[in-house]
Amino acid sequence: MLRHRKPFDRARPEDVGIPSRLVLNYLDKLECCGTQMHGLMIMRHDELITEAFWTPFGPNIRHGLQSHSKTYAGTAIGIAYTKGILKLDERIVDIFPEEVPEEIDENLNSLMIRDLLTMSCGMKQTPVASDHWIRDFLHTPVVDKPGSVFMYNSYASNLLGAIIRKKTGQSLHEFLKNHLFEKIGIDADNLKWMILPDGSEFCAGGLYATLEDNFRLLKLYADGGVWEGERILAEDFVKMATSSQIDTSSGNEDLDHADNAKGYGFQLWMCQLHNAYRADGFLGEFTIVLPDLDMIIGITETAMGQHVAQKVLNITWDFADKISSGKDIDQDDDAYELLAARLKTLNIGNPVCQPFSRIIDQINGREYELQSGTWTPFEGNFMTGEKSDNILSFRFDFDEYGFIWSFETQSGRKEKIRFASNGTRFTNLIGKQDDLTRLYLGDAYFADDETLIMNGRFVETCIEDSYRLTFNDKKITIVKLNQAGPFFGKPELIEAKQK
Repeated sequence: MLRHRKPFDRARPEDVGIPSRLVLNYLDKLECCGTQMHGLMIMRHDELITEAFWTPFGPNIRHGLQSHSKTYAGTAIGIAYTKGILKLDERIVDIFPEEVPEEIDENLNSLMIRDLLTMSCGMKQTPVASDHWIRDFLHTPVVDKPGSVFMYNSYASNLLGAIIRKKTGQSLHEFLKNHLFEKIGIDADNLKWMILPDGSEFCAGGLYATLEDNFRLLKLYADGGVWEGERILAEDFVKMATSSQIDTSSGNEDLDHADNAKGYGFQLWMCQLHNAYRADGFLGEFTIVLPDLDMIIGITETAMGQHVAQKVLNITWDFADKISSGKDIDQDDDAYELLAARLKTLNIGNPVCQPFSRIIDQINGREYELQSGTWTPFEGNFMTGEKSDNILSFRFDFDEYGFIWSFETQSGRKEKIRFASNGTRFTNLIGKQDDLTRLYLGDAYFADDETLIMNGRFVETCIEDSYRLTFNDKKITIVKLNQAGPFFGKPELIEAKQK
């Protein structure tokens, strides 16, 4: 475990040319744009001026990164390149000769590490998770000439991690621990990865890290690949990684995708603002470098839908546009005191409080079993091949604080999770020590005498599961509320009855 790391220097916003009132306005707009903010860090001229967390999120709580994970994998390739372990123009068929088809066509034969980094593999589809996903990837038709057409390809990112393993004999995590994490102040033992069926890290979207971890990673790029005088990434690699290497405009012309149309580097996106680039996760995990302002902005959140994530970026560009190039501005003590107080009271919002219902006596302590549908509060990730674990039976035990939800799954897992119904959330520590996520929040309320709303989330993830339970005699109908909409399709109807 990392026992010490040098903290960032801190300053008031005005000390680096940013009005405190502008930061307050930025917070206002972020909170009102449809996202759920979790964390925000702002640095300028190597001085950290804002570190904000919305309760229950905090500075040293891991956060699911989604595709922000890809930048860690790309950085590992950059370190290996810097150390002379590999070359960017190495052919993939030479690295994995045992996984390639008997007959190798011209396009596959020319596929290089560089093409994986730039998401320009020439494929039109990607494989699914399996024990043999590398073989499946290399048997996928390479339709276009590698390096010519951008297509977002998560398994290309996974292959970057596999290349590190093949070249070094170390897992991606071990390699980064030895050559990156300990050098730049990331606690490697606090990180967790989703794992693919063959035991390798899910580089495409499976890392859980803190906001400051992300911030330190991108500061390495902002500083040209050098950390405290030690070169970790070669200068030419940083220049290529942080500038457009492939056109991404096709399919991203509309306003909801404006920042996806500005080009792609090495596992980094280019941005609308001049010279700006970002690491980017599907639900709005952003770490943004603004070289022209000598500024870095880190964000964790739940931005459901591309349009919301783009709103957050647009608000950020508006904030950046109002910052002057100089540092000479007057102190605003009143605004700074307001900002300091604001940062101490941020939270994601209070739960509904309605603990009363005539149905409680009828359901308290009764055993129910599922009759139809799948109720999976700990859903597996299809991209890693992880299977969901369906609930078979459950019960509710009420008291003055709320209730305990006890259940057993088809794998034999048994859990007891407390849900608060008094207008707060209850924090549970569940599962095993090596589980990816363990902190689980639960709150609930009665929408009417027959309807119970349950909200539960792992703090380390971005998604809150909301369930509507309708009680009718000895039966329960369950609907997963946040599964509605075009992304998830029609909500599944789940039914249970008393044993």
